[in-house]
Amino acid sequence: MNNVSHYIDHTNLRQDALQSEIMDLCEQGINFDFASVCVNPVHVPLVVSILKDERPKTCAVIGFPLGADSFEMKFAEARFLVHQGAEELDMVLNIGALKQGEVRVIEKEIDQVVDAADGNCVKVIIETCLLTEEEKILACEIARSAGAKFVKTSTGFSSGGATVEDVKLIRKTVGSDMGVKASGGIRTLDDLRVMVSAGADRIGTSNGVEMVS
Repeated sequence: MNNVSHYIDHTNLRQDALQSEIMDLCEQGINFDFASVCVNPVHVPLVVSILKDERPKTCAVIGFPLGADSFEMKFAEARFLVHQGAEELDMVLNIGALKQGEVRVIEKEIDQVVDAADGNCVKVIIETCLLTEEEKILACEIARSAGAKFVKTSTGFSSGGATVEDVKLIRKTVGSDMGVKASGGIRTLDDLRVMVSAGADRIGTSNGVEMVS
């Protein structure tokens, strides 16, 4: 597997992350040629100012980590962050609405974030550890039909992270034209390789430097 670094969204979503740590994250993103640097919204201007024309993209999270915001709030957050320079948006869908079968709510919020993104990449976090297999499939189908570019397994802040079985299920459901991002509990290069073999195109991890060093 070539260019391991290009699979990695180099991530720091800790609530106590310091500005200096985000600056280090960006420098590592540049030095190791990661796919993106993924941060909480408050850090987007700083990340954009450092990455500029470098290869890693600025990735921000939307409705993170619970997904329990209205679609109006998710739209506003997404539009604001794109205007600030974010190039990729990882949004958490409304898990409660999905589990209640409120398909139109999920369709609406993903459609709104995709619209707000102005053509930039939207990854939909479905939080697989909280869903049944049927709910995972439904979430993937809605994300695909609403125009998202990726389905992402997990926030890493709930009761579980990515599993091989979930990555395989997502890949089978979305087909080859949509991306799959595995995140949550991926800490080693072997973990990354297993997830990529299962069908992941992108890996969210805070251990990227250790993986490629």
